[in-house]
Amino acid sequence: MFTPTTLRRSVLLALYGSAALAVYAPASFAQSGQPAAKEEVIPSVSVVGSRRVSANSATDTAVPVDLIPMTRLAEQGGQFDLAQTLTYISPSFNSTRQSGADGADLVDSAALRGLGSDQTLVLMNGKRRHSTSLVNIFGARNRGNTGTDMNAIPLLAVKNIQVLRDGAAAQYGSDAIAGVINIELKKSLGCESVLGAGQYSAGDGENYLASAYCGVAVAGGVVGITAEYLDRGRSNRADAGSLRTIGDSKVQNQTLYLNGDIPMVDGKLYFTAGTQKRDASSAAFGRGPDQIPVRNAQAMYPNGFAPYINADIDDHYGTVGYRAKLGEWNADFSQTYGYNKMLYNISNTLNASIANADLLKGGKGVSASQFDAGGFAATQLTTNADASRFYPNIMSGLNLAFGAEFRKENYEIFAGEAGSYNDVDGPGFGGDPGSQGFPGFRPSDATDRSRHSVAAYIDVETDITERLKVLSAVRYEKFSDFGNSVTGKLAAAYKISDAILLRGSASTGFRAPSLQQAFFSSTFTEFVNGNPVDSVFAPNGGNVANAIGIPKLKEEESVSFTLGGTWTPTPTTSITADLYRIAIDDRIVFSGRFDADNYAPIVPLLSTLGVGAAQFFVNSIDTKTQGLDLTVSNRSELAGGKLNTFLAMNISKTEVTGVNAPAAFKGYEDVLLSERERLFLEQGGPRRKATLGFEYSLGKIGTDFKVIHFGKQTLGTWSGPPTPNQVYKAKTSADLSFTYNFSDKTKLTVGGANIFNVKPTEQDPDQTDNGFKYESVQFGMNGASYFARLWHKF
Repeated sequence: MFTPTTLRRSVLLALYGSAALAVYAPASFAQSGQPAAKEEVIPSVSVVGSRRVSANSATDTAVPVDLIPMTRLAEQGGQFDLAQTLTYISPSFNSTRQSGADGADLVDSAALRGLGSDQTLVLMNGKRRHSTSLVNIFGARNRGNTGTDMNAIPLLAVKNIQVLRDGAAAQYGSDAIAGVINIELKKSLGCESVLGAGQYSAGDGENYLASAYCGVAVAGGVVGITAEYLDRGRSNRADAGSLRTIGDSKVQNQTLYLNGDIPMVDGKLYFTAGTQKRDASSAAFGRGPDQIPVRNAQAMYPNGFAPYINADIDDHYGTVGYRAKLGEWNADFSQTYGYNKMLYNISNTLNASIANADLLKGGKGVSASQFDAGGFAATQLTTNADASRFYPNIMSGLNLAFGAEFRKENYEIFAGEAGSYNDVDGPGFGGDPGSQGFPGFRPSDATDRSRHSVAAYIDVETDITERLKVLSAVRYEKFSDFGNSVTGKLAAAYKISDAILLRGSASTGFRAPSLQQAFFSSTFTEFVNGNPVDSVFAPNGGNVANAIGIPKLKEEESVSFTLGGTWTPTPTTSITADLYRIAIDDRIVFSGRFDADNYAPIVPLLSTLGVGAAQFFVNSIDTKTQGLDLTVSNRSELAGGKLNTFLAMNISKTEVTGVNAPAAFKGYEDVLLSERERLFLEQGGPRRKATLGFEYSLGKIGTDFKVIHFGKQTLGTWSGPPTPNQVYKAKTSADLSFTYNFSDKTKLTVGGANIFNVKPTEQDPDQTDNGFKYESVQFGMNGASYFARLWHKF
């Protein structure tokens, strides 16, 4: 029967079925090495995937949800940011730190089930969180995608993460094709702090963390405040003597978050506010002395140079709302604000055209070495009104929910200073314009675009019998810039016995094109076979795109199916398995490079723009993703201590099933989607990922050992066939840590990640995106690292 009493255990060990969920058990006894405390049940919790608001809403969802308690990870984990922490816990989640990918080096993208980062919806306390203003383009795994910056959220502020591994656009709206991640923040009484330090075994990439949380009573409620400072140093795996810096970018985060609620009238006023300032810097490709005078200047860098792409990133988030009982109805009204701005400053660089013009005038041939290159910003305002009611006498119980949403979005591009993009050299010199490494946005790129959308939904969750539950949802959403969409979902769970639950779902979904995809515009430099080529990224609806015949962007559409079950053979053992299939039509992709060699009609346009190639966003790809999520967890006693063992695995395969070229590109499908671009879609993340973990606690000492397996990946080359693709063999790394509990209020953890110093398969540097023998795939290129973490509760 679907009640808290009979299903409480399956909430933690079966229904949510995740490797991370298995961490729950030791999280309760590993604080001091003592036996697990009484299981905590939090009333009125709302779990993603279900709109039932009651004590048992966290126990009977009909779709797979991973409930990941973050307390232990924040206190003892080896990763200092949220994205990397989830990467090594949840097998269906991927976030690979980039290197040599310009702005993507500074904002880690995140994705579920091998799909794009903008096909996963991120919520905070159940409310939509904004995406970044960055659209990933240069060498990034999530090419053409925007996404949510998970690392803008301090780890110590997070109570738990809920990962809904199921299509949910009918419940939550656009972007929820791959699933939904809900980040629930703390609002508990008490204070705690964490100090952390770490570095790679190579002696670089130092990390320093200082974080504190304090929850205080205010007017009958609780307000939690979290402050965090994170300083991540550069790492460099470039060969000796190289101009390059290849590795982690330099990042300094200063973050402050507030989360709480206060009783008011017959309900609660709740609020969340967060702000982060990030100073970040990544390294671009080097310009050697052999590139004088085209890209270098003898007087400035006689031995060559490598520019640094620096960015000031501001991220702000806020929600204020009111929840109350209106008769038999639960009502929730809220307003959410999100803002992300990224401004570029390029240093250790030059504008070669300025240097050559100076030389022409009899000067030494110099240019400024630092430029303001402009940037972009994205704003999102979301207004929600939701209501739900539980009818206990309809069948075995029926929950009815409905609501409406209004969302307004804005996207801006800011031009850089003139020297970051202009061309001023004299005839015959040919010095390239703009700041080397990252040319600034031009006035013609600048834009300020807005749109709005309205949505309404109805959601019905019915206990047909004590064993059978059915969930259905329908959502209508209309956007001001492209039209409307209607999506639906049907899911069911049947409890065969107290130990076995079967579940399945079918749903349709959609993802609206982001404003970033619709209006991004830039002239940039790519390195093809090690040689620089200037390209223009032409915005959808702009002069270049219209002249060629690129159609207006429209929504992606999806159909998803999930079928699985849970088995709890004993109170301490659980097994879950879920098969899934996600078909997406009209995916928006970053096109291949159109130039004189492969598309003659574009030559006159390229000559006018003074560039060698052009690329576009276009709806043109159909894909199919199929996979399996499997988890096994067990809690037991061993030699007087507590042992928690878990295995979590994701196997997925994405295939391009069709290329629907616009009329202008008929016959040029292999350029629109080259082998290289196809492999970015199909294998941007490993097709297989598994974590096997052992957590043991005895007295005051705890041990955590994890083995993480990353499956093979295949990526394309710049040359294309017959040049062989880049094959990255399957790799397995291991993490090990030890915790000493001085008391129930103080603990020290020391350990290492990737302790066997495993690195990706070496490749031909002329064929990789970052121009180096190691790519940013699987678990990265940096090798082993070590850390120490001190936690104290006041």
